[in-house]
Amino acid sequence: MIDEFEFSGKEAPFDPLGVMLFKALQVIAFLFFIALLAIKTHDDEGKVDPKLEFLITVSWPDKHPDDIDMFVQDPIGNIVWYRRRETGFMVLDRDDRGGLNDFIMVNGQKVLSPIRQEIVSLRGIVAGEYIVNIYHFAALTGQPVPVTVKVEKLNPKVQVVHYDTVNVDHGGAETTAVRFIMDKTGNVTEVNHDQTSLVQMLNKRYRERKAG
Repeated sequence: MIDEFEFSGKEAPFDPLGVMLFKALQVIAFLFFIALLAIKTHDDEGKVDPKLEFLITVSWPDKHPDDIDMFVQDPIGNIVWYRRRETGFMVLDRDDRGGLNDFIMVNGQKVLSPIRQEIVSLRGIVAGEYIVNIYHFAALTGQPVPVTVKVEKLNPKVQVVHYDTVNVDHGGAETTAVRFIMDKTGNVTEVNHDQTSLVQMLNKRYRERKAG
């Protein structure tokens, strides 16, 4: 009697094709989820998160046409400069050529950059003396250029180790802006300005390699 008035629900007829399609969709969704996990794991493994220990920044007046270069030597004799931008733990992160071809890309268009700055990062600790030299590569104005040199220790907190301004006044002029000595823990124990030429040292090494 109850069935006649449809007060109780009736089971739908069994549809094997619908069940198979539903199961197939479940399998596809599961495989897609597994693929996403695999891609994410692969991306994480490829990431590089460099730890910077020191930052050396050389800057001169904005929009200045002259080209100033930085040379840095580490305690074991490696020298980083515009023709060798990475050596040892040192990386030349920015090479500024003054007014020559100094631009950034904005929405696919070249925009001249007013900033005059070169940056070297130290990505590891090597105990000993570091030498930071400034070289006046191209002197277009014929006037002295004030160049600011800053050395920052980044860990465990930012600490300015050295900050000073030196003047370079002609093409080919080279000066030692700062020399600093660090211990094996990365603490700077001494700062001085004893002069030496890294450009001459590079030329000597080049001649020796050529002769040998």
